[in-house]
Amino acid sequence: MYAYELHKIQEAELLRRAELERVVRQARRARRAARRFGRQEDEGAVSTFRNRFVRAA
Repeated sequence: MYAYELHKIQEAELLRRAELERVVRQARRARRAARRFGRQEDEGAVSTFRNRFVRAA
């Protein structure tokens, strides 16, 4: 019975952390969208020219 209670406590903690991470992701997405809306852009930059190719050895 004790092991089951520990399992339920750990499960509740993992669910709480997952929910917190979801909320943080949603907040970041909302801030990014608000900034993008302020600049009147449809989408963000995909990559810069420097990041497209890997440096040769």
